[in-house]
Amino acid sequence: MQSSVMDLSIVIPVYNEVDSLQLLHQALRAAMQSLNRAWEVIYVDDGSRDGSVKLLEEMSAQDPEHIVIVEFRRNFGQTTAIAAGIDHARGDVIIFLDADLQNDPADIPMMLEKLDEGYDVISGWRKDREDNALTRNLPSFIANWLISNVTGVHLHDYGCTLKAYRREVITGFKLYGEMHRFIPVYANSVGAKMLEVPVRHHARKFGASKYGLERTMKVVLDLMAVQFLTRGANKPIYLFGGGGIVLFFASILVFLFLAVRKWFLGIDILSSPLFTISVLAAMTGFQTILMGLIAELLVRTYHESQQKPTYTVRKVVRGHVVQPSARADGNQ
Repeated sequence: MQSSVMDLSIVIPVYNEVDSLQLLHQALRAAMQSLNRAWEVIYVDDGSRDGSVKLLEEMSAQDPEHIVIVEFRRNFGQTTAIAAGIDHARGDVIIFLDADLQNDPADIPMMLEKLDEGYDVISGWRKDREDNALTRNLPSFIANWLISNVTGVHLHDYGCTLKAYRREVITGFKLYGEMHRFIPVYANSVGAKMLEVPVRHHARKFGASKYGLERTMKVVLDLMAVQFLTRGANKPIYLFGGGGIVLFFASILVFLFLAVRKWFLGIDILSSPLFTISVLAAMTGFQTILMGLIAELLVRTYHESQQKPTYTVRKVVRGHVVQPSARADGNQ
């Protein structure tokens, strides 16, 4: 599946977008005409029930050179559709795009030019967003602020699907839940050079948005998981052990306070609720440290059994010859 030479793969999740698909593909072909690149577009149908698959098959018969269709048996969600698109993509550069015509394919050439300047990730920013200010823009602003400050990867628009990636910075991890919006965070964790650029955004022409306010809670939970996976997964003893040591020493300080109070004021130690808190904190701290040690064993088993790398390499120069990073995985 990965054998054919391909410069660019465009991954588009599709869920009940039959009205927009033909217009979208026409816009894609127009945008690609000015580029001297071999390209493909991977439409991942996420369990559509409105005839999207049938239309995609008709479009594929008319343009078999460029169209690839991946059809799910049922609806799995946007993140899973993007993951499937990555798995089936053959391009050295992978671009994600929405199917609802709100992203503009005409921005793709500009993003590719920025990649050619040496960046690994070009992230779209819907600076002038054409969505409902209260139900879409405000929750998005809060989520972007939260993700940027928690992860340290500062982007104005994590929710914009239109992003361009070099293959090597996004193929070393699995996507779950709503984690497609955190792909820039994963890419940053392997040292990707990132640039955010303003892109055009159009009001939705057909249908209605598939997402509501309940998505915010999923984003918060996934943010916690991403923060652990990107910062604590390779050395969990620092996370668990650090918390355990803080609890253990806090319990000692509380006990010393009780002992001093007993010595000078004669107040019984055992009758104070602080004594119970001190004991619980000491036990919890000890257990947390043990959890860190167990997590260390699991991480070592994970890396060694699957030969997972602990570092990534951008390029290797031998005798003034730059070698590609196809094996830039720590196993050279």
